[in-house]
Amino acid sequence: MSAESELRDAICAHGRLLYGRGYCVGSAGNISVRLPDGAVLMTPTNSCLGRLDPGRISKLDASWRHVSGDPPSKEVFMHRAVLGSRPEAGAVVHLHSTHATAISCLAVPGDPAPPIPPLTPYFVMRVGRRLPVLPYSRPGDPAMEPAIADAAKGARAMLLGNHGPVVSGKTLDDAVWAAEELEEAARLALMLRGRPGLRVLDAAQVDDLLATFG
Repeated sequence: MSAESELRDAICAHGRLLYGRGYCVGSAGNISVRLPDGAVLMTPTNSCLGRLDPGRISKLDASWRHVSGDPPSKEVFMHRAVLGSRPEAGAVVHLHSTHATAISCLAVPGDPAPPIPPLTPYFVMRVGRRLPVLPYSRPGDPAMEPAIADAAKGARAMLLGNHGPVVSGKTLDDAVWAAEELEEAARLALMLRGRPGLRVLDAAQVDDLLATFG
């Protein structure tokens, strides 16, 4: 089996798991993976992550032209923005997971306060120090691309206002695991909001985690 075939199967397997956990519903959410030659595999438009077919996964060349498979997600610009700004990233996952989306509805774009505090080491290790919140834009609006590209330059993940998370990783596994960790951190943040005695990791602890785990 070729490396591309393995990645096609992996996209479908991760899609089933994410859909099964309720992190996307209907035809919401999309996944992309960068191939070694710069081409990109992407979930097709109007596809359900729980019922993906490896042979119908969209393929785009290094210039983002559709070359095979079903037409790509209408949010292809989102993936292009992130992968273009993060040359070290190999995959992008966009979900409508409930708790992260709830945070995206509560957080104020541009607010210097983090939308999700550093509650656990795993959130810091997988998502990083920064989680920008972007203003609301209509889903599928390519006018979002410059803002997404700018946010991605300094962050592995971001929240689209009133929409949901966009998460990148060095590999497909990394991106999916980070998206799952982001959702769990968002759930904890909502559960603990306003609770007395809340402890978060301090700046030195965050620095140590990032220095150790990158």
